[in-house]
Amino acid sequence: MKKILSLLAVSLASAVLASAAPRVITIGLVAKSQGNPVFQAARVGAEDAARELGAKYDLNIKIDWRTPNEEDAQKQAEAIEQLVLAGAEGISVSCSDANKLTDAINRAVENGVPVATFDSDAPASKRFVTYGIDDLQCGIQTMTELAKIMNGKGVVAVLAGNPNAPNLQKRVQGVREVAAKFPGITIRDVYYHKETPQDAAAKIEQVMQSNPDITGWAFIGGWPLFTEHALKWQPGTVQCVSVDALPAQLAYIRSGHVPVLLGQQCYAWGHRTVELLINKIVLKQDPPAVKEISALIPVTKDNVEEYAKNWAKWLPN
Repeated sequence: MKKILSLLAVSLASAVLASAAPRVITIGLVAKSQGNPVFQAARVGAEDAARELGAKYDLNIKIDWRTPNEEDAQKQAEAIEQLVLAGAEGISVSCSDANKLTDAINRAVENGVPVATFDSDAPASKRFVTYGIDDLQCGIQTMTELAKIMNGKGVVAVLAGNPNAPNLQKRVQGVREVAAKFPGITIRDVYYHKETPQDAAAKIEQVMQSNPDITGWAFIGGWPLFTEHALKWQPGTVQCVSVDALPAQLAYIRSGHVPVLLGQQCYAWGHRTVELLINKIVLKQDPPAVKEISALIPVTKDNVEEYAKNWAKWLPN
């Protein structure tokens, strides 16, 4: 009898401990590519949010990072499907190609897994929220800054990355809208490339060799500036405004090659979407709007050192 009572006590204690264990919630994070620092910062943001919200709500929140090595929308779609099968309770994704990801997002939602998008949206999908910059306004802001520096005249090239990314298409649209207001500015062309620093830098060099009269570049993504010595001209001879303001890019502000960077809050891509997902999953709260806008932060020689301090938090490694 004593042995039975002892076993019952142990079983009861185990049950109590099990019931007191924090609820485990897995959030899938699917960015565009492993190597891009903006997505590495988003991952840090997501992990920080998981830690902070886990402590706040007594949860064990795990981030399941399932990002392809290189940009591949089909692999992103497969990652979403795998996350649903693995029991993820929410998914955050930056869409390389909205058309290829919409069905995968919809299937996840139909299986009870809410999906948030960041950076690049799938607007026709059943995602409940998208977080990031207003891409049309991003293009407008980029070209407005460039036109100001160029005194409203010159030949401009646009560096545009993946032609299938809807966020980049909107940015190009914004650039064109502003350029059309300046009779003295001609857009030579929009140049697409694989979204790697090496491909972007090679594209710029190729274009400049064929078009030595180009006097301004609008980078609607900061890809080439992730490498050293990507801009072969002397500072001031060709003007350049770029989206993003990562540590490697800040060197181009300091050297004078790039007068203005427009920093995206990429750490918040991960942090805020995890927060929005936990609000929906745990608190049953939807955001007030489907689109939550995050502002671009202009970085110049005047504030570059202060801005650089953000990266100690955003990308500590």
